[in-house]
Amino acid sequence: MSDERTAHWDNIYGTKAEDSVSWFQDTPEPSLSLLKLVGAMPTSAIIDIGGGASHLVDALLDLGFVDVTVLDLSQTALDADKARLGAAAGDAKWICADVTEWRPGRRYDVWHDRAAFHFLTDPADQALYSAALVQGLAIGGHVIIGTFAPDGPEKCSGLPIVRHDASSIGKILGDGFELVDSRRHDHRTPWDSVQQFQFSTFRRRH
Repeated sequence: MSDERTAHWDNIYGTKAEDSVSWFQDTPEPSLSLLKLVGAMPTSAIIDIGGGASHLVDALLDLGFVDVTVLDLSQTALDADKARLGAAAGDAKWICADVTEWRPGRRYDVWHDRAAFHFLTDPADQALYSAALVQGLAIGGHVIIGTFAPDGPEKCSGLPIVRHDASSIGKILGDGFELVDSRRHDHRTPWDSVQQFQFSTFRRRH
């Protein structure tokens, strides 16, 4: 499955301009607001899951963050990020991996995911994602997950997704996590349609 996922996303990022995909954002909100909410500081270790071609890494580096990692299963997407950043790309860390098959070698203070988790339609993959999260997030750290909301689209980029609210995500993460914040976000695509997102922020208790 990983090879199929990789091929799909390499094709997307290899054939479309960054501002011609529905999830494009010039300014990564509400992600930046939620990072402020959880108290992220320039020295906080932050990982952006599925962050290929996202501008979050640009914004964090501009704000002086010094420990930023971007993970994506598409090397093509990561290369686009690096090309856009130029010399500043050396100030971030880059991991090409499928999060369901990856096991972190360190702990992060904030685990951020905008629109990667909802592509995991198989409960087994959701469990593998959760296992990676538990291994990679410090106790007391925060996870921010943005997905299509219950009234949002049922597909993205031609693939089926699972729509979530804070309750459904909380059940998958388990009782080691407590909900800190849940908010709706209506994302306006480059062609001016609206996608209904919801962002759920949890703190790892143990």
